[in-house]
Amino acid sequence: MYEASDLKKGIKIELEGEPYIITDFEFSKPGKGQAIYRVRMKNLLTGYSIDKSYRSNDKFQPANVSNLKLQYSYFDGTNYVFMDPETFENYSVNAELMEDKKDYLMENMEVDGTLYNEMVIDVTLPSFVEMKVTRSDPGVKGDTATNATKPATMETGLEIKVPLFVNEGDVIRIDTRTGEYLARVSTK
Repeated sequence: MYEASDLKKGIKIELEGEPYIITDFEFSKPGKGQAIYRVRMKNLLTGYSIDKSYRSNDKFQPANVSNLKLQYSYFDGTNYVFMDPETFENYSVNAELMEDKKDYLMENMEVDGTLYNEMVIDVTLPSFVEMKVTRSDPGVKGDTATNATKPATMETGLEIKVPLFVNEGDVIRIDTRTGEYLARVSTK
């Protein structure tokens, strides 16, 4: 059980039956009366943020949230299925939760999962992935303007802009946070 004075940025609490993470915290002590704790927190299920004020005698339940390594297995048409490599337990994640993350998922990829009451509520991809280019038009000779790019399609169907020297069959490194090309890892 947490008291208001125990709260700080990054702590996960349960409020009205839902998990929240504290994103900002401020303490103020007026001249008279009790100290006031102003807290900004984000709902881990919906993503919405709220601001609340609490007194020093308020108490909070820790959220039943845990993090674990998961391995991507397959897409069953509705859900993405991940496996805990230690216990071999499968977790289904709704396609809506994956949104644009799905374009970076490759078979057996390791990701970080956040569990709440034995249900995956968030999946965090690695910062960088290496993917094979499956389709890319050849660069046009003479088209050497600074930072010239062309579209390329990856093995997962993701389409990004790459430099003109990248060809089909090359393996490139991509930043999953921005979706940008970083480097060519190997050529075919």
